[in-house]
Amino acid sequence: MTGLDWLGEEAFAVLGQHVLWSDMLGNVLGLIALALGWRRSLLTWPVQLLSGLVLISAYASAQLAGGVGKQLLVILVAAWGWQQWHRGRRQTSDGTVAVRFATGRERGALVAGTAVGTLATGTLFTLLPTLSWNPWPDAYIFVGTLAAMVAQARGLVEFWFAWLLVDLVGVPLAFGSGLAFSGLVYVVYLALVLWGLRDWWLRSRGRPAQRQPHAVSEGAAV
Repeated sequence: MTGLDWLGEEAFAVLGQHVLWSDMLGNVLGLIALALGWRRSLLTWPVQLLSGLVLISAYASAQLAGGVGKQLLVILVAAWGWQQWHRGRRQTSDGTVAVRFATGRERGALVAGTAVGTLATGTLFTLLPTLSWNPWPDAYIFVGTLAAMVAQARGLVEFWFAWLLVDLVGVPLAFGSGLAFSGLVYVVYLALVLWGLRDWWLRSRGRPAQRQPHAVSEGAAV
């Protein structure tokens, strides 16, 4: 075994299913990234980027082209989100920016973009079966992840709702694809999402969305 070949090797078994090192490490990094996002730390973005890089190997091993595409998207959006949070911090005297609720226009754009994107991606996956054996759930997660990360980059509380909706499909899809560790991690994601949603909601309550154009929060950290 040379280089990064070990990422495709089995780490252990869960519920009779084999867990790859790439699956385990990528999902652990994903959990860390979500926790850092909850804490409004700038480190959430490089950790998400690294998680995406590692998980590409896991999804490729499971022959989930939609999952590979999702992780490539995660890498691109994580780089963009990192830049957005940097910019937001520079706009305030104390180096922090506040999380907020989306405006009506932003919320409508997220919902419409997610619906149209899921329809287009699902149709593509259906027409090209080699891209996904389960086209509509893959498309839903693919586009839902994009919507969640875009909302996170803009510091929108709706980011947590988007992740919650992704989790509802991600859990059964992961177990059905033989990625048992991913399925278990999605369950933990759900708990973090609920806690993070409560935290961001309380910090944003009563703040006019129009006055807060960018991301993170009063406790922005690293």
